[in-house]
Amino acid sequence: MKYLKLYGAIFFISVAAISCTKVIDLKLGNDTGKLVIEGNIINIGGRQSIVLSRNVPFTSTNTYPPVTAATVTVSDGKGNIYPFTEGPAGTYSNSGLAGTTGTSYAMIVLTGGQTYTASSIMPMQVMLDSITSKKNDFRSSDNRREISVHFQDPPGVPNQYKFLLFVNSVQVNAIFAIDDEFTDGRYVNLDMVENQTDIYPGDTVRVEMQCIDKPVYTYWYTLMQQQFDSPGGGVAPANPPTNIKPATLGYFSAHTEQSLTLVVK
Repeated sequence: MKYLKLYGAIFFISVAAISCTKVIDLKLGNDTGKLVIEGNIINIGGRQSIVLSRNVPFTSTNTYPPVTAATVTVSDGKGNIYPFTEGPAGTYSNSGLAGTTGTSYAMIVLTGGQTYTASSIMPMQVMLDSITSKKNDFRSSDNRREISVHFQDPPGVPNQYKFLLFVNSVQVNAIFAIDDEFTDGRYVNLDMVENQTDIYPGDTVRVEMQCIDKPVYTYWYTLMQQQFDSPGGGVAPANPPTNIKPATLGYFSAHTEQSLTLVVK
């Protein structure tokens, strides 16, 4: 099972509360060939991309047919419009845009005679303090390690976070998404427990921290729930609540990014 573990009583309280108040009905669809939009605007120039593809059966390999020849643009709250050009197939990018915190970004995708829109506000950036490694509390007899992240959550401001874990340059499939409902203003220590990837001393680990807005957090939190449930027979990706209109698979996210790297000891 893949999950995030909070230290101390806060973790157990939050898990109990989440199980009572944050149950989201996935309503997995049975159709395939539906448009998937994966849009990311970040606070680093030259790395903006919007990927268009079609979904495939859940049991198929993770190869999604690209959607080509679409018209893709992003605008900001200042009236600037940024065209995204295609290359490679299905991937649309713009190298002249660097996102700024507090700014709202709007995406427009025109494909197949249909227009899709979405907006996202880039939150303030919360800095990742450090990452560490240690023996797993439940597997102390072997040499495997787990990774922990450490950061200070700002007080009085709702914050949502998503973490990506890379082991020897390969991204771990697990989804790690949390908010600060029970950690507002606290120094946070999180264990990134992921039982399908073994981490040993000498491995190089990179953790990417994203500060995301509430609708995007709901999307990733719902997919994280699906990891626990492990439903079969649906399609991939599933259809969590999206900020794209009309509703399709995927998301549009304006977020900050920061990465730290560690050689595991």
